[in-house]
Amino acid sequence: MMNTRCIHPAPVASFLFLLAWLVLFTTGCAKQDQDVVFSSKENVLHLFNWNNYIAPETIGRFEKSCNCKLSQDYYSDNEEMLAKLSAGATGYDLIIPTGNAMDTLIRQGALKPLDKSLLPNLGNINPAYLDTPFDPGNKYSVPYAYTLTLLGFNQEKIKSLGLPTDTWAVIFEPKYLEKIKGRVTVLDSQRELMAAALKYLGYSVNDTDEKHWKEAANLIVRAKPYWAAFSNTSYIKELAVGNLWVAQGYSNDMFQAALDARNTGRKFTIGYSTPKEGAVLALDSMVLHRSGSRPDLAHQFINFMLEGKNSAELTNLIGSGNPNMDAIQYIQAEIANNGAIFPAPEMLNHLEMLRDLDRKQRRVLSRLWTEIKLR
Repeated sequence: MMNTRCIHPAPVASFLFLLAWLVLFTTGCAKQDQDVVFSSKENVLHLFNWNNYIAPETIGRFEKSCNCKLSQDYYSDNEEMLAKLSAGATGYDLIIPTGNAMDTLIRQGALKPLDKSLLPNLGNINPAYLDTPFDPGNKYSVPYAYTLTLLGFNQEKIKSLGLPTDTWAVIFEPKYLEKIKGRVTVLDSQRELMAAALKYLGYSVNDTDEKHWKEAANLIVRAKPYWAAFSNTSYIKELAVGNLWVAQGYSNDMFQAALDARNTGRKFTIGYSTPKEGAVLALDSMVLHRSGSRPDLAHQFINFMLEGKNSAELTNLIGSGNPNMDAIQYIQAEIANNGAIFPAPEMLNHLEMLRDLDRKQRRVLSRLWTEIKLR
């Protein structure tokens, strides 16, 4: 594990600050030098982040390490984040977007290139998560965490019904859905649901052939009458209390549902698995926004989060996947050994990251999605 570098802003506010700095510099008094800098009210890092996407104890240690403050604003999905930025939101030093949103941010010229000389801990990242299609060479992005889109299920109920838990067929095929009608939900996301349907049909999640999209849409429409709802968040609670028996959702959400069911003493277990046909892997990365005024603190934060102990705290908090090889030693064994959170090497070949669509493709997909919702 490598150490975090600490970077401080130059004192320029007043002659007194300058004089103090000169005196302290010439006397080699580093401690007093820091005291001058720390008095600045501007020593704040502004982070635009997903909700609950950094452990409180990690924040405390980072603030102590640099004598700065971490200020966060939150978003619930990439579209919300992109919309706020497009509407004029500025002043964010760091953002943590998912890969397909990275495409958009890079194309818009919204990001600053990284100075990798300030990131000595970058070597902790597993090379499998570097040099991604959305940022070749990692000019702008450093991997932070990832989630898989998979199946969560009431283990005892599904076993008693004789249903499979390793295939998207359980949410698309009527012969299975007849046994769980009204007890299954899918994500209210055109990209995620279409991705599951495309994988089940044997296509890539990034397939843009309109014929294949219509096949996937027909598969969804056929299954829709059996589903209780399109849901992005409520499935966590509904699985945990036993109202749902199957749900398409995110691996960290399924981790939370399983934890809630266990902690409340339910007489069933929430399991989750990655379908054999493959699934979406969503890699979130730390990037510097062009409007940020503290790239020095932003680089310091990135390097701090690349330390294994700091990175592991997020995984232990929410059950996220972790691309940091140094973090594994600090992650709870039941999480580190969970194949639905840390996929085996052979499963990695079946996982794909969503790519951004062009304007025409987005229009076509939005039209198909509207038809799906109306039918």
